[in-house]
Amino acid sequence: MTPRFTSKEIHFLKTDSDDFDIKPPEIYFSDLLLADTPGLQAFQKRLEQATIPDEKFLCAVVQISQDAPEAIRETAKETFEAAFNLFLDHDRGIWESLDETSFIFAFWNYENEEKASRIVLSLKEGLSKGIHADVLVGTARFPYHDFERSKAFANALKAIDHAAFFGPNTLIPFDGISLNICGDRLYHLNHYDLAIKEYEEGIRIKPHDINLINSLGVCFAVSGELDKAKDQFEAAMKINPDEVMVIYNIGLLHQINEDLDKAVAYLRKAHAINDSVFEVELLLGHLLFKKDQFHQALPHIEAAGRINPKSSLVYRIKGEIFLSGNKPEKAGQEFNTGIKLNPSDAVSLSGYAKCLELQDKNLNIALTFARNSIALEPDNPLFGERLRTIQEKIDGVPPEEDIIKTA
Repeated sequence: MTPRFTSKEIHFLKTDSDDFDIKPPEIYFSDLLLADTPGLQAFQKRLEQATIPDEKFLCAVVQISQDAPEAIRETAKETFEAAFNLFLDHDRGIWESLDETSFIFAFWNYENEEKASRIVLSLKEGLSKGIHADVLVGTARFPYHDFERSKAFANALKAIDHAAFFGPNTLIPFDGISLNICGDRLYHLNHYDLAIKEYEEGIRIKPHDINLINSLGVCFAVSGELDKAKDQFEAAMKINPDEVMVIYNIGLLHQINEDLDKAVAYLRKAHAINDSVFEVELLLGHLLFKKDQFHQALPHIEAAGRINPKSSLVYRIKGEIFLSGNKPEKAGQEFNTGIKLNPSDAVSLSGYAKCLELQDKNLNIALTFARNSIALEPDNPLFGERLRTIQEKIDGVPPEEDIIKTA
């Protein structure tokens, strides 16, 4: 089983509140920072050249709902411009189109942050009433902490991604959670170096945020910087010693370092705190299996299966446990289910072939499964040995060229 770090979901996705249907957006505005689109380039240049009194301004990104009628979306630019001019003017603000329904703007010359927020809210409500559609908004102010002025428009893009988690009619200002979301997005795009920067910036804003610290540790880990990862996980544990995903990740680090005893100890601790976390039950069961503690391993694997019955890994490991316990019929059932869920699982393919061979059943089918496992992992010696055993049962010792051909 390939080790996989599990980045804990950001806090508001674990809220106990039933008032929100929280889900990630289909499109992330922060992706525009990777593409560096013409609209964004134009806005950035104008913002850099703008003369702003007191170097104080607010930046915002607005999106008219994609569910709005086509006629409204076709006239969105004119509608937004009218709303902008109603509440602001070009002497105290600038704006640009990002696409046909999304706009970025900045304004200044306001008395205080409260009045600036009221302006944005009034613009949002006026625009929404004018087009009879939802309007999504993310804002970022400057100055903010130690961010450079040029970062304000990027922060506004991250803020609207943050807002999108709460639905198409939300307004949210940029904060540490916005950076966590952006970091997670970059992490899933495999931009680990960029994700690390987002998490580190978030930690500067919220130095005791376990989600950010844990996410930074995960990013270091998948980048191969295990010592740095360990430092972050241990820092998170000092803040909350009972944070299950942090404990799980430390256990996984020990597995990677081949210290199974320590890995199992941490995973047992995580299990004791919460016995309904899929990753904890699966990995703990797998490691106990590797330690030949089959009877202790099986309950954890079965628990993982109850939590996620669609996981092919559950059936694969159960198959390996039964096969090691000389129960080929039960093992074959588990491997067969695993193959149905994941036809490219070489371990289950080879394991199922071995189960058929041990029962002297359907040897030609067993041969096919064994060959398929070798096709997926040609250098696996165990798979090769199982293939040769099946061939010998069918035909006697096969010619050398046939072994090479099937391998």
